[in-house]
Amino acid sequence: MNTAVIVEAVRSPLARGRATGALASCHPVDLLAQTLSALVTRAGIDPGEVDDVLVGCVGQVGEQSATPGRQAWLAAGFPVHVPSTTIERKCGSGQQAIDFAAQGIMAGAYDIVIAAGVESMSRVPMGSARMGADPVGPGVRARYPVLAPQGVSAELVAAKWNLRREELDAYAARSHQRAAAALSTGRFATETVPITLSDGTVVSQDETVRPDTTAQRLAALKPAFDSVEHRARFPDLDWKVTAGTSSQITDGAAALLLMSERRAAALGIRPRARLVASAVCGDDPLLMLTGPIPATAKVLARAGLSIGDLDTVELNEAFAPVPLAWQAEFGLDEERLNPHGGAIALGHPLGASGCRLMTTMIHHLERTGGRYGLQTMCEAGGMANASVVERLG
Repeated sequence: MNTAVIVEAVRSPLARGRATGALASCHPVDLLAQTLSALVTRAGIDPGEVDDVLVGCVGQVGEQSATPGRQAWLAAGFPVHVPSTTIERKCGSGQQAIDFAAQGIMAGAYDIVIAAGVESMSRVPMGSARMGADPVGPGVRARYPVLAPQGVSAELVAAKWNLRREELDAYAARSHQRAAAALSTGRFATETVPITLSDGTVVSQDETVRPDTTAQRLAALKPAFDSVEHRARFPDLDWKVTAGTSSQITDGAAALLLMSERRAAALGIRPRARLVASAVCGDDPLLMLTGPIPATAKVLARAGLSIGDLDTVELNEAFAPVPLAWQAEFGLDEERLNPHGGAIALGHPLGASGCRLMTTMIHHLERTGGRYGLQTMCEAGGMANASVVERLG
């Protein structure tokens, strides 16, 4: 079996996903095109040798409906014979692109492949694909009479793990503080590539981080999902999840270049990491956000590792209860969990987040000399991805 290695990983800056956000004027195709161009330039490869471009994207409507990876490849001026496809596993779409890319290499279908993700949530708002339709259907509702939006699921997770409001606020404040420290010390500089807007403005730094965030300030926010309707369905909940303890709606893109170890050697390219194991799983669709717990157990078993072998973990901060519940189950030292903050501070550009987290994790392992990293994220419908990588070199 071929060994799949990661040879380059970059991301765009992350911007607020609203009309006033720094990237709101940038078409998602152009956002991804500039990210792909930077990836290819940094790697120093002939783009014509790429076998496929696998792109995670959740909102596949409007400006993201025409196979955005294909359009971005053409916009970048790259050879027309290279194809692309779009992958949608909700919040794990970008991570699934990485897994499929690695699996294609291991199976011998690819020698060189790009895994990427993009989401312009300012231009293609979350939920645009549904537009009032019922995406679940009567069969699912017959089996699960009670389903809930993700924010309510976050409340259910907080209740199940007895997480206090103070814990959620403290975690969210820490996410901003860690991300702010990474920005101020230049730790994100190596992974972030600038995006040039049509008016010539260059966006080079994340705009979502609030360095002055404190637990005390977050404590003043009202619960975001407390409503008459939700109280009627879940009368026993003590509502505590706020906008401040939820991931931010964000624009962004990220991309990784993967090769077979043999091809990298032939090209004289030093691999930066290898994919040790990956796993996907489903979990309770009502709790919805707990999938990273069984997914972590599954991928560690496949990798032959224990939680103590991990030097760092990137767990998508969809809501503060998600990493806190995971941490309660595995007992990982909190310094190794999301060491640069996460989606609460940096934002969650849905289809791009899987590639963004992997990019950040690889750069962190290289900077600190760590060996193993775990990436995992919850996904709508009660699913999760988990991947273990090993730093090389």
